Amino acid sequence: QVQFVESGGGLVQPGGSLKLSCAASGSIVGIYAMGWYRQAPGKQRELVARITSGGSTNYADSVKGRFTISRDNAKNTVYLQMNSLKPDDTAVYFCNEIHGGGPGFPWGQGTQVTVSL
Repeated sequence: QVQFVESGGGLVQPGGSLKLSCAASGSIVGIYAMGWYRQAPGKQRELVARITSGGSTNYADSVKGRFTISRDNAKNTVYLQMNSLKPDDTAVYFCNEIHGGGPGFPWGQGTQVTVSL
């Protein structure tokens, strides 16, 4: 069972940047696809970025061109660089394995991102 600890969130003004980190309690070398998800108040959790073990990436249309996902298998860590942030990006951000179309492990606590003046 792998556990994830997300960090790096905070309060940022529109147009600003944040870099989120997701530290896994075990090796992620064997995990094919890792993803960053987010859940805004009153909304369902959604997948915003995905990265495979080979480095292929996919993004939700809402973040394409602004967010960049990366992974460092040696550090068992996945990152999400977020630029040009908008108020609509306000949410709790989580990471997890993508397995069978859904999360592969229990959810962590997430990290709150708030984009506001």
